Amino acid sequence: MSKTGGKIVKWHKKEQDKVEVGDVIAEIETDKAIMEFESIDEGVLAKILVTEGTSGVPVNQPIALILEEGEDESALNNYTSTSINSAVKKEVTKSAVDNQKSEHQDLNGKPISHSSVSFQRVTLESNPSMSSQCLTLGSRKEEWIPVSATQMTEGYAEGRTKISPLAKKIAQNEGVNVQQLKGTGPYGRIIKADVLEFLGSGIHTESPEKDTIVEVSNMRQVIAQRLTESKQNVPHFYLTVDCQVDKLISLKNEINSADENNKVTINDLVIKAVAFSMKKFPDINSSWIDNKILKYSNVDISIAVALEDGLITPIVKNADKKGILSISKEVKDLVSRARSGKLKPEEFQGGGFTISNLGMFGIKAFSAIINPPQSCIMAVGASKKQPIVMNEKIEIAEIMTVTLSVDHRAVDGALGAKFLNAFKHYIENPLVMFIETAVTY
Repeated sequence: MSKTGGKIVKWHKKEQDKVEVGDVIAEIETDKAIMEFESIDEGVLAKILVTEGTSGVPVNQPIALILEEGEDESALNNYTSTSINSAVKKEVTKSAVDNQKSEHQDLNGKPISHSSVSFQRVTLESNPSMSSQCLTLGSRKEEWIPVSATQMTEGYAEGRTKISPLAKKIAQNEGVNVQQLKGTGPYGRIIKADVLEFLGSGIHTESPEKDTIVEVSNMRQVIAQRLTESKQNVPHFYLTVDCQVDKLISLKNEINSADENNKVTINDLVIKAVAFSMKKFPDINSSWIDNKILKYSNVDISIAVALEDGLITPIVKNADKKGILSISKEVKDLVSRARSGKLKPEEFQGGGFTISNLGMFGIKAFSAIINPPQSCIMAVGASKKQPIVMNEKIEIAEIMTVTLSVDHRAVDGALGAKFLNAFKHYIENPLVMFIETAVTY
């Protein structure tokens, strides 16, 4: 989970429901996917502290209380929720809670003794597996850490327009932008007469559509953070090459006509060509980490998959050792599970190289941002028929433009050029890939 926390998407259990080990308690939205939150203990879900739809739940923030079998529900009376909602309300009215005292304090400042409390708190953990963590409060005393003040109430109050209910209704019905009005009521309040005077002045204009602020998902926040860091901290340079793909398209069509149940795509063949090129130039398969270069032993290739609210990069592992049909089946499975939010963390975290293909959208060429800590990302455009010169004659050929974005700290221009030329050779002579695969096996 991201350090910024998660979002409670859905509760699968309601209060007073019995909870068994392994039961799914809730669905939690992390920075990459919506994942199931399982119980590792049993008991009764006594109290839900964080409601569905709440965003920004910090790691280790209690979200629910579980009573063990035989425990008295009266123990709940001695527990004060530290959910986001109550903490924010508390902080708006009071700057901080004294955290140095030896006993907890409730929101009224009264001490709470935990000598008789033995219920469990369900909290969000930073573990990628997203399994729940239940903690038992015994006779020991704990230190409470308050949520910092948000200033939301003050900011909201400053932006309000003072207007009477009747004046507001008339303005809405007549399409009057109240920001254009000057109030003559007490303390500058807009009243009915102000709206009617404006309508009678003849300068009435319809209220323009208001801009909206959209809350973004954890995934979008992480994408923004990581790509900003990449563009600011990674010295990018770019290499572009045109590949003639007539033979590649013919090969793809022949494979698909032979087995209609296992259709391959141009992207599957691009993955294979990248894998062979990485094997030939292994220094491409590296990362710049702490002023050192980490060289990867496996050829693991990430593929950018567009989601409704962002993107994710599932990994085809050991792509150099797999055949075209095997790669094609694996990619289809990864893409399907990526779009349904069912990928495991190890299936999208890592990789030594990324491929981003926008050819299906008709994009001729583009430059992608490197996916840290990788050193390279390949941007693949659409293939289009273009006139080219062959043997002193003008011919029509299918041309696909490919741009390689490179981290100059780990990979120099000459190495990037050699790698890209090797890729071009495999794409323009695709049978070579099958021959080399046969020799490898």
